[in-house]
Amino acid sequence: MSIKLLSIFHAFRGERFEILGSVEIINSQLIGTGACIPDFVLTNAMLEHMVDTNDEWIVQRTGVRERRIAKNTHTWELALGAAQDALADAGITAEELDLILVSTCSPDTNTPNTASILQDKLGARQVGAFDINNACTGFVSATDIADSYIKSGKAKTVLVVSAETLSRIVDYTDRSTCILFGDGAAAAVYQATEDETVGILSTFTAADGSGAEYLHMEALPVEDPLSGDRTVDPKARFLKMQGAAVVRFTARAVPLAIDTALKRAGVTAEEIDWVVPHQANLRILDVIARRYHLPKEKVYVNMDRFGNTSSASVPICLNEMRKTDCCARSDHCLHRFRRRTYLWRFCAEIVITVQYSTEMYDTRYSVQ
Repeated sequence: MSIKLLSIFHAFRGERFEILGSVEIINSQLIGTGACIPDFVLTNAMLEHMVDTNDEWIVQRTGVRERRIAKNTHTWELALGAAQDALADAGITAEELDLILVSTCSPDTNTPNTASILQDKLGARQVGAFDINNACTGFVSATDIADSYIKSGKAKTVLVVSAETLSRIVDYTDRSTCILFGDGAAAAVYQATEDETVGILSTFTAADGSGAEYLHMEALPVEDPLSGDRTVDPKARFLKMQGAAVVRFTARAVPLAIDTALKRAGVTAEEIDWVVPHQANLRILDVIARRYHLPKEKVYVNMDRFGNTSSASVPICLNEMRKTDCCARSDHCLHRFRRRTYLWRFCAEIVITVQYSTEMYDTRYSVQ
């Protein structure tokens, strides 16, 4: 039984309304990607002079060989570069956007939000623009929201940007974190289509805040605002992580997310052409490949060059894949993040992305 949708959205041009039309179904088609990668490269060899570590130790435990650092660059500037690149790839202008979403856990300001700054810098119309602070799961969260706006008829064209300057919140005397993280931004443009052969097939979302202590960063100090002594620990703003707890959670939570997304889409692991994972740790990616009997060639990896860029990691991968024709229109791709997954299809192609986030740590899924 088909569902008729009459989608009306305000184009914000005077009193004129645009009609998408009465259609059988609306899907979200990826029409463009872009990225903005900082020039400065921080290698493992350079870190050896900053903290007690070495290249062999880092590579064996993480798979990271180098990461990019945004020197004297705002988060919004990276977002702008990625957005402009994605719009050019999509062949549209900023004036055609109906919604702008930015995922970041390292914004320049708490207010105004980065999306609003980006809306102005792009020269877009005064459309909706807001941030999603969901750490490593940010891109998939934003994409899920974009897909919902499009399928409901509230928007026709949506820009999703993930931008991070994690170097500003990393303690370069703490080798448990500084070896992992890097800076970067990437963007995707989604547009409504009546083509049933493209779009997001399924999503899975879950959260568990009981593991907040395993990966956290303070936003504001907890103190008495009326006290004369308001001394703040200079390291309070830095990201802190308990890596072992994160890995234990991920080992069980990620398969749960993937299995659920596959089941909802009616797709088997054998039908997956690509897994595009959050670039957190190469060991974790190897576990995923073995768990689903996938050759390593089907798991896209670039963490050796960029490290963990939080919410920007998956869209950076997608942009590389799109620009190098890695992902054909007949592929199925699975995008993987810690407890958030979506199954995505380009025509007959299925990509699965899963992103995992330690604030979702759950002892029920820990490895004994």
